[in-house]
Amino acid sequence: MKLIYDKISLDKNEAILGDWERKAFHLFSEKIQNKELKFPCIPATQGFAMNHFRYAFIDDPLDMNSLSDFAGKFTYYSEISKTTGTYSSLIVFFKNIPETERYTPENYEALFWKILSSIKQFDEEQWPIDIPTDPENKLWEYCFAGEKYFMYCATPSHRHRNSRFFPYLMLAITPRWVLNEFEKNKILSSKVKKEIRRRLNQYDTISPHPDLNQYGKEDNYEWKQYFLRDDHSSPKSCPFSGYGKNDINSESKKNKNNL
Repeated sequence: MKLIYDKISLDKNEAILGDWERKAFHLFSEKIQNKELKFPCIPATQGFAMNHFRYAFIDDPLDMNSLSDFAGKFTYYSEISKTTGTYSSLIVFFKNIPETERYTPENYEALFWKILSSIKQFDEEQWPIDIPTDPENKLWEYCFAGEKYFMYCATPSHRHRNSRFFPYLMLAITPRWVLNEFEKNKILSSKVKKEIRRRLNQYDTISPHPDLNQYGKEDNYEWKQYFLRDDHSSPKSCPFSGYGKNDINSESKKNKNNL
């Protein structure tokens, strides 16, 4: 299994990457460092500059062996994330393959949720007991390796939401503890959020998606913000369908006991 990388190692030793991997990282660097069209998420630009991000490259989003590789890297990141910095995130790039060349945002949306559901079968940890397993519960969020995460997805098919466009399928995976740290300074976080919204209005050619909300609010559902469509529509229900083997077994036993 290939390792996950930091920015310094990638900058100094590009030979460790294949052609598509090198291109993906360069495009990401250019996008997040653009001084003229500033990337809206300010904490993301800080995390990149401070080398708090870690990077993974996955060969085929449709191949189960590749998803097993992703799960292994995700598990490793979960183990080390607290040593990488307060703006830590795992940035995951997927290689473009012929099958996805004509994908629409809705096709990528289905693929995104399939990936998140599929890798759960490789998760050795149980779903955290303090997080509901029903995505329609406002306290639900994606969990892996016993940790809670906010997921962000960008695709090559987005046209109006430049903030969700990238030439490769890309995930930015941020631990909940990182977001909690950010929220500790209420005055600063409020100012940063207002600036993010201002930048977002300049960055995209469409107004912010109505599903963008704030964690903990009564009308907020985290899963709706993971993948934003290129218009203002939303799925009627959360497409996530995967839980770890331990959780599935636990649920089965619970259901049998209730019969």
